[in-house]
Order: sequence, then C-alpha cells, then structure tokens
Amino acid sequence: MVRTIFGAGIGAALSAAVLSAAVLSAAAPASAQTSGGSAGMSFFITSVGSGKGADLGGLEGADRHCQQLAQAVGAGSRNWKAYLSTQAADGRPAVNARDRIGAGPWQNAKGQVIARSVEDLHTANGLTKQTGLTETGETVKGRGDTPNTHDILTGSQPDGRAFDGAEDRTCGNWTRSGTEGAAMVGHHDRMGLGDDLPAKSWNSSHLTRGGCSQDALKSTGGVGLLYCFAAD
Repeated sequence: MVRTIFGAGIGAALSAAVLSAAVLSAAAPASAQTSGGSAGMSFFITSVGSGKGADLGGLEGADRHCQQLAQAVGAGSRNWKAYLSTQAADGRPAVNARDRIGAGPWQNAKGQVIARSVEDLHTANGLTKQTGLTETGETVKGRGDTPNTHDILTGSQPDGRAFDGAEDRTCGNWTRSGTEGAAMVGHHDRMGLGDDLPAKSWNSSHLTRGGCSQDALKSTGGVGLLYCFAAD
C-alpha cells in the first residue's frame, strides 16, 4: 500500500514538472528560444554574387538570390529582400532600399543585432567587418585581405534613398553587366582610402569604375555581394 502511494506521488510530481516546463517554454519570448543561428537570423551579406557583375535580374532577381541563400541554411521561411535602390526610368518611379526591408530589428547569424529600426540602420547601426556575416555565419573579406571584397552593391544614398537624375548609379536598375553604367557601393568593413566619411560608409561609399561587369566590380574591391534583410 505504501509502495502504491509512494509511486503515485512520484508520478504526480513528474507530471507536474513536465507540465510546468511546457508552460514555461510556451511563455518564453521568441528571442530567448532562438538566440542566433539560421532560425533567428534576419540579416546577412550574400556569400556569393550573381556571377554576372551587377546584372542581378532586377530587384526581383536580387530578392530571389537572397531567398535562395537563406533557404540553403534553413532560413527560407522569412521574406528576404535585397537592400537595393532603383532609379526612375521608363515611366517607373524610383524605389528606395530603405523602404523594402521591413521595420526591424535585424540580427546576424550569430544573434548580434545590426539595427533595431530603419532609422537606427541609417544613423548608428552595428554593422562592422566582425558583424557583417554571410548567411553561413562567415566573415566577408575586407580591406587588407586577399581578395578584398568589401564593396556591397546598394545603388543608394547614405539615407537609403534612390539617386535622382539621369546618371546611372544602379547599373541600369541591376540589369547591366558590361562596360556601360556604374553602381553605388558601400563598404561593409567601414574602411577605404583616406579617412573621409564616404570611405567608411556601409551603403554609399563610391561608384564602380569601368562599368558593371564582374571584372569592373573586382577592380574596385567587390564581387557583386548584397545586403539581405528579412522584411517580415
């Protein structure tokens, strides 16, 4: 009889413990359950470019590139957008990079916060060579590395908006891969020639030289990498 009561007591205690753990788990905030890794990642720099210079297949192709890379590391359930602006052309209005990426916050594959909002992203964000990781959690080669690939395609002004005027700053809205046109790039490592602000800009440092081809991108320190943000 004692054994029966004692056994029942243990069973009840175990059931209560399991129920308590389940309740605590359900109540825990998402950030506590997914701290870093692909499950919590909402920002990355692409590990590879399109392979066709700045011809990304337009914004749609660029977004697809972000989505496919995220999918490969188990983060494809998010709605990924490339941080790219386009200029007004052929009757179509300009598109601002800052308007396509959601509201934030964003963190890298290791759970490090890049920015908490769009405003934060364009003022005092946490993007550096150490935090600007690829979808696989790797660092991107920057100034002083071989090869230097710190140029990230953006086509944007420092505030994340598109450029006005007829001068090409987006390689034909991300459809050119020849000697014609140019694209604005940023430096993910915040380093460049001299100590001027453009050299340290993550999204608006300088134009590519010699066109929009893969070789042209390489000549200025890039391979056609993109910033990707989860917009949902």
